[in-house]
Amino acid sequence: MRSITKWWKLIVLKRLGSSLALLTMVSAITFCMILLVPGDPAVTAAGPEATNEQIEETRERLGLNDNMLVQFGRWFAGAVSGELGSSLQGGTPVSQLIGERFPVTLGLAVAALVIAVAVAVPAAIIAAANKGKLVDRLITLVASAGVAVPTFWLGLMLVVGFSLYARLLPSSGYAPFWEDPLEWARFIIMPALTLAAAPAAEIARQLRGSMIGVLEQDYIRTATAKGLLPRAVLLKHALKNAGVPAMTVIGLQAAFLLGGSVIVEQIFGIPGLGALSITAVLQRDIPVIQGAVLVTAISVLVVNLLVDLSYRIFNPKVR
Repeated sequence: MRSITKWWKLIVLKRLGSSLALLTMVSAITFCMILLVPGDPAVTAAGPEATNEQIEETRERLGLNDNMLVQFGRWFAGAVSGELGSSLQGGTPVSQLIGERFPVTLGLAVAALVIAVAVAVPAAIIAAANKGKLVDRLITLVASAGVAVPTFWLGLMLVVGFSLYARLLPSSGYAPFWEDPLEWARFIIMPALTLAAAPAAEIARQLRGSMIGVLEQDYIRTATAKGLLPRAVLLKHALKNAGVPAMTVIGLQAAFLLGGSVIVEQIFGIPGLGALSITAVLQRDIPVIQGAVLVTAISVLVVNLLVDLSYRIFNPKVR
C-alpha cells in the first residue's frame, strides 16, 4: 500500500512539473502571437472616440510601452498568484468572466462526452462481436462518416431538422443548469450531439479494433470453451481488457471537447468560454485571451493527468 501511495505521489509531482513548463510555453507563444496581430489594444481600451493623448495615457497605464518580455513577465507573475488582470473592454476582472463562462463550456463538454461514450461503447461491442458481417460494416461506415463530417455542417443540419422542421428543440440560446435542468437539457442536446459526433466515432473505431484483438486471444477461446455465455465473454473479459487502451482515446477526446467547442458555441449561441475567446480575439482583448488559453490548457492537462493515472491503475504492467 505504501509503495502504491509513493508511486502515485511521484507520478503526480512529475506531471505537475512538466505541466508547469508546458503552461509557461503555451502562455508565452500565445502572448507573442497576440502581439503580432494588427491593431492597438490601447485603442480598444480607450474607446473609439478617444483622442491621441487619451490613447497614449491608456497605453502607459496598461504598460503597453514596455517590451514584450516585461509585459509577459508581469502577466505571468500575476497569473501564478491567481490574478489574471482585467478586460480591456469595461475593466471586468478576467477571472470573473472566465468563472461565468467556463462552467457553460464544461457542462457542454461533459454532456457531449457522455453521449459519445454511451453511443460508441455499445456500437464497438456489436461491431467486434460481428466482425466482417453487415452490421460491422455499417457501424464502421457510420464511424468513418462521423470523423469526416464537418462540425459546423452537422450542427446546421440538426438545427434545420429539429428546430425549423420538427420544431422540437430551440435553435439557439442557453439556460443555466442550476436554474432549470430540463430547460438546460433542451438547449444543450443539439450542441452536445454536434460536438459528440467525432469523438464517438473515434472511440468506437479504437474500441472495436481493441476488442477484435482481444477476442482472438487464447484466454477468450478458453472462456468460451468452458461454456460461458457470449455476453459474459464480451462484457466481463473482452471489454475489460480492450477498455484499457480505449481510455487513452477517451481522454484525448475529452481534452478535444474542452478546447474544440468554439464553433459549436457560435452556431448555437452558447455563452461559453469559446464564444468569449472569439469576442476577445476580435477586440484584441489580450488579458481575456491569455486567461482563456491558460484555463483551457490547465483543463487539458488535468484531463491527461487523470487518464494517465487511471491507465496505470487499471494496467499494473506500466507501473
